[in-house]
Amino acid sequence: MRQRARRGGRGAAVVLPVLGMLAVIAVWWLATIVFAIEEFLLPSPADVLAVLGEHPGYLLEHAGVTLLEIVQGFGLSMVVGIPIALLIVSSTVLERTIYPPLLALNAVPKIAIAPVLVVWMGFGPAPKVLLVFLVCFFPVVISTASGMKSTPFELVELMRSLDCTRWQEFFKLRFPHALPQVFVGLKTAISLAVIGAVIAEFVGAGAGLGFVIVTSGSSADTALAFAAMGLLGVMSIVLFYGLVYLERRLLPWAEEHRI
Repeated sequence: MRQRARRGGRGAAVVLPVLGMLAVIAVWWLATIVFAIEEFLLPSPADVLAVLGEHPGYLLEHAGVTLLEIVQGFGLSMVVGIPIALLIVSSTVLERTIYPPLLALNAVPKIAIAPVLVVWMGFGPAPKVLLVFLVCFFPVVISTASGMKSTPFELVELMRSLDCTRWQEFFKLRFPHALPQVFVGLKTAISLAVIGAVIAEFVGAGAGLGFVIVTSGSSADTALAFAAMGLLGVMSIVLFYGLVYLERRLLPWAEEHRI
């Protein structure tokens, strides 16, 4: 009975998102027909598909550039953010010292940072990767620190009664217990990473889907811009559900306790 319910839930998890996307596309298409919207204002899904068919290599090449920036910046945010979260949890002094600069950095609009990064680092991929890192960094740190702080006090006391070191306490108890919360932050960060990469490409880029959107907008090729935005949407969905799949594979015990 339980296995049948799980299979039904997995089927619904695939079918319902697809139906939702099809419904959005149908409403979009119907709006362009009912209101007779000109193609240069709002292209129909058929116009966007036609552009994708005409320029598949061009769009995929730029999508590859954007994807690489996203993966590099997101990976860097994990490499840097998780150790900083460990430091925050390990000491109240460090927590009070580190949190204010983190909050101040997160409050700065990233679109305001992008031109400055281009001035500092040039027009290559480095400023794009760094901006993706800045966008992803805060959710990773906050979710990891919050997860480790939520470890039941009784388990912490038990570990300490067994003469475990502070690092054993972190890596054998606090961090495994925090992993579901860590993945919440990672899933939030990967969605923001796509936005960060596009913002960075709006300023001084020579490649990437953000660059395609800017150039097609200036030439009034709205269908091409929508095709690029569609690829960004697909990319975001694939990356998000890739993390969902990884979470289910690595944390099956967390999945079993969900209602």
